[in-house]
Amino acid sequence: MNKKPIQLAVLASGGGSTLQNLLDEIQAERFDARVAVVIGSRAGILALQRAADAKVMSFVVDPKDSATVGEFSRKVFELCDDAGADLVCLAGWLSLLEIPEKYQGRVMNIHPALLPSPFGGQGMYGRRVHEAVIAHGCKVSGCTVHLVDETYDSGPIVVQKCCEIREEDTPATLAARVGGLERLAYPEAIRLFAEGRLKVEGRRVRVSPEA
Repeated sequence: MNKKPIQLAVLASGGGSTLQNLLDEIQAERFDARVAVVIGSRAGILALQRAADAKVMSFVVDPKDSATVGEFSRKVFELCDDAGADLVCLAGWLSLLEIPEKYQGRVMNIHPALLPSPFGGQGMYGRRVHEAVIAHGCKVSGCTVHLVDETYDSGPIVVQKCCEIREEDTPATLAARVGGLERLAYPEAIRLFAEGRLKVEGRRVRVSPEA
């Protein structure tokens, strides 16, 4: 572990359950990190209240207030800069970003399906993903933590965890099982990043052994 906790910027567009998981894991000292800033893509979302409850600085950057994706992205990453973020974590963030050069390889996202698959991309989030997975007749599902590029859900994969799909599953029951995996996978991926154990080679993210 680094002696100084890794500084996280968490970007959210909704309820903030992933943000809360990270805050809880940090509070329990299961990994050495600090949420330095929370950025919401709209006002009034529960994620911002979670940030306030945890006494974490937060801001709103609404994409509707920017003329282009580039302008919107600059506003977001300027706040990340100001907070001294080492890693930007998308946590239910629904807006496309242009990633500045200095943040290449330093932006992560978690998706509630195994990527690459038909269950990623624009508009595929939350319950919609689990409905589509079940309708497709898949036998397994899971979650994917990946590095973010400038296309939805297409960056190099860091961590994946999977679970079976049961005959009696509904989108709600599958979401609950996948959610349990997400709560493990994201902290694991952040920990690997903080330990300097991730090396990107094209599409592949190699994980070096523990020191």
